[in-house]
Amino acid sequence: MASGGLRIVGGELRGRRLPVPRQLGLRPTPDRVRETLFNWLQPVIAGSRCLDLFAGSGALGLEARSRGAAHVVLIERVESVVRALRTTVRDWQLTGVEVRRAEALRWLEGTPQAFDIVFLDPPFAAGLLGPACARLAAGGWLAAGAQVYLEAAAADGLPPLPADWALVREGRAGDVAFGLAMYDVPPAG
Repeated sequence: MASGGLRIVGGELRGRRLPVPRQLGLRPTPDRVRETLFNWLQPVIAGSRCLDLFAGSGALGLEARSRGAAHVVLIERVESVVRALRTTVRDWQLTGVEVRRAEALRWLEGTPQAFDIVFLDPPFAAGLLGPACARLAAGGWLAAGAQVYLEAAAADGLPPLPADWALVREGRAGDVAFGLAMYDVPPAG
């Protein structure tokens, strides 16, 4: 089932090898992109509530947990990948990590819970990044000042962001465009 692995690059789990299941379209975020992202998030990661909406290998959510996130929710639709994630969480004896099997956009139709950090790294060809941003922006999913990581094919670039989001960082690595947006609660009244 596993096609190799990637390593957790920082925090308490640093150096652990994360198994990557063989699954068509599964494309883990490269080490150097994760390193850049978590350098950006370092001031806000400790004690945060994180959502990895298209978990896949779980690299982003588990990296967040390794670096001090208090609670991480991993959403993945493929049963075999969910089983692999649950095995890793169990084998690594991680607390504060939930693995849920669900379609990401459908899951966002449920009861909102506010997250401080959200990772959006859907399959590039699926056209899910823009709709995921819109659903998150619809209300209740983002804490004030939440940060949202976005990853897309470099050829496509990042989608237009909701009106109350601001792109605060961006980068490119090979075929990947990535950015960090901040959500700002609109003023009352």
